[in-house]
Formats: sequence, structure tokens, C-alpha cells
Amino acid sequence: MALWILVISWAMLALVVLSLAIYRNLLGIHERPVHVSPTAGVTEMRDFKKAERIERWGEWLTVVVVAYGLVVAAVYLLELVEHGLPP
Repeated sequence: MALWILVISWAMLALVVLSLAIYRNLLGIHERPVHVSPTAGVTEMRDFKKAERIERWGEWLTVVVVAYGLVVAAVYLLELVEHGLPP
């Protein structure tokens, strides 16, 4: 099995998670303080829901990246054992 394909796909998935984290952080920087007015509430709710969606995707993808990384490490170790450990 071509291990480099697994490593590259893991790295790309990790970059997606990193991009989501940076995007969520940038959204947090631009959050406005909560004001009590009818029009501000709608905008703040929309921004809050958007941030919640990004956080949910980020959490799930982080779990996937960690699990996939463990699988890649296991495949690497399995190949080392099958082909003999390097000197």
C-alpha cells in the first residue's frame, strides 16, 4: 500500500481543520457586543448560528483527523513489522 497517499490525504484533512479553526477565530474577533434592539438581535443570532455550525464541523473533523492519523500510524508500524525494522 502506498503510505504516502495516506499521509498526504491526512495532511490535507488536517489543513481543512486548521482552516476552519482560523476562520472561526476570525469570526470571533469581529463579534460585536450584545445590544438590546430588535434588528441587532436577528444579525447576532445569524452570526451565532454560523459560528456554532463551524464549531460543530470543526469538532467532528478534528475527531476524524485524529482517528485517521492513528490509522496511518498503525499502517506504518504494520509495514515496518512486515518488512523488518530498519537498522
